[in-house]
Amino acid sequence: MRNIFLITKREYLTQVKKKSFVLLTLLAPVLMIGFAALIAFMFKANESSSTFNVVDKSGLFVGNLKNTNQVKYVFVPAVNEKSLVATLKDMDGIEGLLIIPELNNQNYDEVQKGSQLLINKKIGFDTKLKVSNDLSKIIRKEKIKTLGISEDQMKNLDESFELNTQNVVDNKSSDSDLSFGVKSILAMIMMYAVFMFIIIYGVRVMRSVLEEKNNRVVEIIISSVKPFELMMGKILGVTLVALTQFSIWITMSVIGALFLNTGFSALKDQIPGGEKSTEMIEKFDLQQTAGEVSHILLDMNVPLIIGVFIIFFLLGYIFYSSMYAAIGSAVDNETETQQFTMFAIIPLMLGMYGSFTIMKNPEGPLGFWLSMIPFTSPVAMIARIPFGVPAWQIALSVSLLLLSTVLMIFLAGKVYRVGILMYGNKATAKELWKWITS
Repeated sequence: MRNIFLITKREYLTQVKKKSFVLLTLLAPVLMIGFAALIAFMFKANESSSTFNVVDKSGLFVGNLKNTNQVKYVFVPAVNEKSLVATLKDMDGIEGLLIIPELNNQNYDEVQKGSQLLINKKIGFDTKLKVSNDLSKIIRKEKIKTLGISEDQMKNLDESFELNTQNVVDNKSSDSDLSFGVKSILAMIMMYAVFMFIIIYGVRVMRSVLEEKNNRVVEIIISSVKPFELMMGKILGVTLVALTQFSIWITMSVIGALFLNTGFSALKDQIPGGEKSTEMIEKFDLQQTAGEVSHILLDMNVPLIIGVFIIFFLLGYIFYSSMYAAIGSAVDNETETQQFTMFAIIPLMLGMYGSFTIMKNPEGPLGFWLSMIPFTSPVAMIARIPFGVPAWQIALSVSLLLLSTVLMIFLAGKVYRVGILMYGNKATAKELWKWITS
C-alpha cells in the first residue's frame, strides 16, 4: 500500500505541475462557452429573411399574413400576375411569387391545392414550412368560421386530456411532464459525465503507461515496485488529477453563476426596449419555475442518487482504466492502440445510446439488462436511478460490477506484468491470452 501511495502521489504531482494541465483546467470552461457561442452564431448566420410577392385572388389572406424576421409578404394586385411571373427571374430582393387562387363556394381545399409558390432561387426548408404554416392557420380559422364555431369553443375542443395516474405499489402519483423532463435531463447529464470521464481519463492512463514504457523509465521503476502496484498507482493518480480538475471547474461554475445572478438586475436597465422589455422578462416567472424544479429534485431520493452515482462512477472508471492500462502496456505506440481501444469504447457507447430508451421505459427489459452487464452498467444504471430503481437491482448491479472490476484488475495486472517490459513485439490476441493464463 505504501508503494501504491507513493506512485499515486508521483503521478498526481507530475500531471498537475504540467503547463498543459493548468492551461486546460483554466481555459476549458472558456473554450466550451466559446464553442457553444460559435455554434449558436453559425446557426444564426445561416438564417435568412425571404420576401415574397403575394397575389391573393381569394381575398382571405390580405391583412392576415403577418410579416416576421424570417418571411415578409408584399401583396400585389392580381392584374400584375403575368408581368410578375415574366420578370421574376431578374428580380432582386424578391425571392418568389405566391399565387393564391379564387375561393369558390367555400371550397378551401381547392384553394389549398391550387396555391403555388414560384421562386427564383433555392429557399430553405424552414422558410417553405413557415409559409405553409402561415397559410394553414388562416385557412383553419376560415373553416372554423364556416362551421359556426367560435375560437373559444375551438380552444376548448383542442384541450388535451390530462390523465391522473396513481401507483398502488408506492402510493405515488406518476411524473408530470416537468418532473419527467427534469429527471431525464439529470439522467443524461450524469450519464454523459461518466462516459466522458472514463474515455478522457482512461486514455490518459494508457498514454502515461505507454510514455514510460517507450522512455524505458519503467525498467527502473519495476526494479523497486511490483507491476501491479505501479498500475494501481497510475490509475489512482489520474483519478485524483481528474477530481482536481472537476473541483476547479465546479468552483468556477458556481462563482460564474453567482456573478451573473448579481449582475442580472443591473443588466435589465440596459435591455433594448426600455420598460416594456423589462416587463416581459418579469412576466416570465423564472423564480416559480426554478422553485418547481428544485421541489422535483428535492422530492427525489437525493442521497441514494448521489451514492449510486459515486459508486458506479468510481467502479466504472477503475474497471475501464485497468483495461486501458493493460492496452498501454501491450503495445509500443499510439497507432497500435486503435485496434484495442475499440473494445473499451464500443461497450460504453452501447450503454450510453441504449440508455436513451430508458427515458421512455425505465423499467423495460433493455434498461434492466444494460444496468446489470458490467460493461454497460456504469452509464445505464446512472441513467435509470433518477426514475427510481428497486433496491435489489441496485445491489445486484453493484455486486456484479464490483466482482467484474476486481477480475479486470487481476487480468489487467497479468497483462501489465508481462507487456510493460516487451519491446518491438506486436501483441496478438494469442499472446495476450498466454499472458493472462500464465
